[in-house]
Amino acid sequence: MDFILGGLIVIGVIVFSMVLHELAHGAVAYYLGDTTAKDDGRLTLNPLKHLDPFMSIILPTLLYFSGGVVFGGAKPVPVDFSKVRGREWGMALVALAGPMTNLLIAFVAFLIGHFSGALYYSGIVHDILLELVMVNLGFMIFNLIPIPPLDGSRVLYAVMPDGVREFMNSMEKVGLVVVYALILIGGGLFSEFMSRAIYGVFNGFYWIIGA
Repeated sequence: MDFILGGLIVIGVIVFSMVLHELAHGAVAYYLGDTTAKDDGRLTLNPLKHLDPFMSIILPTLLYFSGGVVFGGAKPVPVDFSKVRGREWGMALVALAGPMTNLLIAFVAFLIGHFSGALYYSGIVHDILLELVMVNLGFMIFNLIPIPPLDGSRVLYAVMPDGVREFMNSMEKVGLVVVYALILIGGGLFSEFMSRAIYGVFNGFYWIIGA
């Protein structure tokens, strides 16, 4: 695959995937009674409303061109905790909506690629489908890391005692710094973890279809 064309495909896949990821957060929050995301204009397919310049575009693109595993995030969807039905469990569902949307995109792209044969023959369709699988699995796994404000922290929050919840709340403002530190300082180990996790889920797709 031409390197520049490959980069354009990856950027397109990133934008598409992140928009649906964030839209899923907002849609589930709206379904559970919180209109904050809707009022903020986040229930839209307009990528400018969702994408964070560094986490959504610069970081994943740099990772791609450096040969690393592609992952990233977007601007968090605003959610009013007090308005979400189910409280902690409702927030956990809102948080899970994004990564599970990425998982669904990856699985659908895998099914199309596998049963059409496109995953096994070179060409632009192969490239697009493969990036849809790998990028979305990267986004899913990265966002499920249980460090605030990543989505996995909200799932963990639902099952933790009050003391742990207070600590997690205190990390909300510095959590991204911790995430950046993991990426920059532990780059090799972090990439290895991401790679193993991505290919583990990818192989799981073959297990699901009995291949």
